[in-house]
Amino acid sequence: MHLYEIIRRPIDTEKTRILAEQGQYVFEVDPRANKIQIKQAVEKIYNVKVEEVRVIKLPAKRARRGYRIVIRKPARKKAIVKLAPGERIQIFEGV
Repeated sequence: MHLYEIIRRPIDTEKTRILAEQGQYVFEVDPRANKIQIKQAVEKIYNVKVEEVRVIKLPAKRARRGYRIVIRKPARKKAIVKLAPGERIQIFEGV
């Protein structure tokens, strides 16, 4: 799996902004990726030193759109990446 296939997108919410102040960043990752692959991908793409990776699997959900329309949201996987002290990822800064 290629580095840019492992990291799908950064997740930017109020909660992830609070984590970013503490040196932790949240990404949506490929469901097949493991912690070692996620760590290597973040280190290569963003040129930072990663200390720890935590992974969360989110199950598929059903959601309603209107009265009768029911859609299925796919399962996803998130990774919370903790960086070494003093390290920052610029895409999260000053947005």
